[in-house]
Amino acid sequence: MQSYKYLVVGGGMTADAAIQGIRELDPQGSIGLIGAEPHLPYKRPLLSKGLWLGKSFDQIWYGTEARGISAFLGRTATHLDLAGKSVADDQGALYGFDKLLLATGGRPRRFPFGGDDILYFRSVDDYLRLRTLTETRRKFAVIGGGFIGSEIAAALASIGKEVVMIFPEDCIGSRVFPGNLCRFLNRYYRDQGVELLNGRTVTGLVREGDEIRLALGETGEEALVVDGVVAGIGIEPETRLAEAAGLPVDRGIVVNEFLQAGHPDVYAAGDVASFHNPALGRRMHVEHEDNARTMGRLAGRNMAGEANPYRHLPYFYSDLFDLGYEAVGELDSRLETVEDWSEPCRKGVVYYVAQGRVRGVLLWNVWDRVEAARALIEETGPFGPGDLAGRL
Repeated sequence: MQSYKYLVVGGGMTADAAIQGIRELDPQGSIGLIGAEPHLPYKRPLLSKGLWLGKSFDQIWYGTEARGISAFLGRTATHLDLAGKSVADDQGALYGFDKLLLATGGRPRRFPFGGDDILYFRSVDDYLRLRTLTETRRKFAVIGGGFIGSEIAAALASIGKEVVMIFPEDCIGSRVFPGNLCRFLNRYYRDQGVELLNGRTVTGLVREGDEIRLALGETGEEALVVDGVVAGIGIEPETRLAEAAGLPVDRGIVVNEFLQAGHPDVYAAGDVASFHNPALGRRMHVEHEDNARTMGRLAGRNMAGEANPYRHLPYFYSDLFDLGYEAVGELDSRLETVEDWSEPCRKGVVYYVAQGRVRGVLLWNVWDRVEAARALIEETGPFGPGDLAGRL
């Protein structure tokens, strides 16, 4: 058995940030990393954003290897022994630890059909596979009208591909954006040349040579023939290792304010962690870069001897053709929304309100206001529409 002062299970952005945090306090302690992918940590957002707009592929790497770690890549942790403080992997290797971080992220939701003909866009290998397809193929279906689906559709259209978006909701981002904004996005995407099949579902797939035939609707009588299929229909937190070990799991691995996961020497962070946020007064898990990096670094520092609580309210961002946004807090289109546009659906702020308190803020083509939005969410209010006009 190989033993490490710090063992990190997971090879993503959270893992790299945790290793950075450890090294800030402990330059010499041994660190082992078990990663399911064959790659060291990389900047995942570039896969659906910057790499399609001309950024160099070399820019995705964090350089984690320079921090003096032992990396075991292409391996999946299969068993966690809390009493023996060890982790086993799918190749039969055993790793001991003093402190353990579970940064296992999430696994994509999948359809019960289609197999490898559907590209579930999550990893650098998914990006490379799609990029190779675009070199010779013309028409692509993107299943899903949420965060990843909207970004990938915009990326493919921006390099001149024919794109068809298919999603069961009425409009793009309908679970997040207020009705008039998501209806605007439908029109906007169509103006950019993207065909939308909204209010539709994919119910089957058949490969016919180099082409793929998608069946649409409950009867499957309607068909769409494309050259490639990308799906972005969400992820499930990868909690199986923790759950089997008896750690607390509830829509993620449950952590306390110090990011300990039901055991004083076991921590969890990133997409997989379910944490309490004091500004919102509720438990949440967040699948975005800011949370991954900020939480990961704090987890690493706490593993190395600090005891600082995680009270950060994460933000997320996206780029959709020439539109862009940053968002903080709880964005749910079912909440009351107050819209403050300087240019309707082009530039402005949307506030998400419940019982007089601001729960979330969408900064639509409005920049450098994230900290002000966080401060507003922490205020107790009550706020009415008149109080929020011009606030940010």
